[in-house]
Amino acid sequence: MSSSGQMNSYPFLIQHPIGASFRPLMQMCKAIDDPTGGNDTFAKLYGAANIYYNYSGDATCFDLDDNSDPHGLSEWTWQACTEMVMPTDGNNKESIFPASEWEYSDRASFCKAYFNVEPRPTWITTEFGGHDISRVLKRFGSNIIFFNGLRDPWSGGGVLKNISKSIIAITAKDGAHHVDLRFSTSEDPGWLKDVRRREVNIITEWLSQYYHSLTP
Repeated sequence: MSSSGQMNSYPFLIQHPIGASFRPLMQMCKAIDDPTGGNDTFAKLYGAANIYYNYSGDATCFDLDDNSDPHGLSEWTWQACTEMVMPTDGNNKESIFPASEWEYSDRASFCKAYFNVEPRPTWITTEFGGHDISRVLKRFGSNIIFFNGLRDPWSGGGVLKNISKSIIAITAKDGAHHVDLRFSTSEDPGWLKDVRRREVNIITEWLSQYYHSLTP
């Protein structure tokens, strides 16, 4: 298995309306850097948001709070209200967004109102055996590949070193969120092809070992 995620989590990643595969972040950056937008910050932000909310090319208005969830993100909201309670806040010194402070009571109130559930902030550490994932996985885990692209901020909390002979960490300097599990295209860089090839080889070896063990 790979820890990176499911490749169909975000429909807008699949295909551009004209039929050519594309990388969303690259296209959003292009929209922000488009010289035709001049120095109009809001025009640049609109151009980037248009990639996300209008991937089909059919939207005439972006209602960000219409609850239609065209990108399949409600599943993540549910998980963040039950199993994956992660306290995150932000400042405006390194971001364009307003400063914010995380409060558990705010999260609990939202989850109660939205899903009628109460968060379980200790579920992760209880379910997976505490905070030392290396020590815990050595005891019961096997045949796991943890891929992390170091360009992805989530990689900071990822498994970046091998834990055992069959719990393997693969990292890529230029990689991002579960890029190894996305569809392949002719535009894929060499390092990504190498990562996928390595993953396939490792899994193939595991399968071979398993079927060999079944031989009388």
